[in-house]
Amino acid sequence: MLTVYAPAKVNLVLEVLGKCGDYHRISSILQTIDLCDVLNFELAEEVSFRCSEPGLESDNLAMKAATLVKEATKCGKGARIELRKHIPWGTGLGGGSSDAAATLLALNQLWKLKLSTSDLLRLASELGSDVPFFIYGGTGLIEGKGERVTSLPLLNSTRFVLLVPPLGETRDKTRQLYGKLSADCFTGGQYVRAALSSLRQDRTVLPSMMFNAFERVAFDFFPGLSELRRGFREAGAPSIHLAGSGPCLLAPVLEKDLADELRSRLEDQGLKCYLASSSTPAWYPGQT
Repeated sequence: MLTVYAPAKVNLVLEVLGKCGDYHRISSILQTIDLCDVLNFELAEEVSFRCSEPGLESDNLAMKAATLVKEATKCGKGARIELRKHIPWGTGLGGGSSDAAATLLALNQLWKLKLSTSDLLRLASELGSDVPFFIYGGTGLIEGKGERVTSLPLLNSTRFVLLVPPLGETRDKTRQLYGKLSADCFTGGQYVRAALSSLRQDRTVLPSMMFNAFERVAFDFFPGLSELRRGFREAGAPSIHLAGSGPCLLAPVLEKDLADELRSRLEDQGLKCYLASSSTPAWYPGQT
């Protein structure tokens, strides 16, 4: 059995530079964290897929990734794939994209396909804009539609308190949020440049440098999100940001005691939250 850990991500910076045809051009710095889904792979005659959340078995990106790599390589092998979800879905943490990338990486090993990194990136870009990043993981600069990935100096160990609002999943959430961005939400890459300079100098991105274009529209889009942000701040969060296209909120916290206290206060309010740390590259394979 091949076991793969697929990490969630946070956007340290997410700029939308403008629109080009049917898609938006982005510039973003992403960081994997140690909140992970777990996928098990075993050789089989056919490809099959099961998920710990049965409602996610239909139209799942991991299964799409398996089908894509099998068709692209004309591989005659199969695999039993089991996915145990730990990353909350539809929250902006990239769980589905990470599962897809982990599937590409795992099947490349399990089926002995010998696909290069460029081959894997090409397949990943067909699956979604965040999937190529997870082929690398760690800290990365994402450009274009998400297909251009540049590995960066690894972020110094940073804790993130994640607040997952009880808002339910919104269909086509990211597409809808992009549609609400007006021209005055577009920026020129200055936030990414400042964060890159800090990363390359001392491997840090200060909370004051974090930026997310979707924050201009998300707090009107998601009912109750502004109130949750206010409660997060009152609980002691020093800085609050949107995770990806949301609605998850995150607070970068340097001190472990403060992070533990903040999580405890949120849980006392009956809110769903996680304490995660920045993690190093991409996937964590192990054979049993």
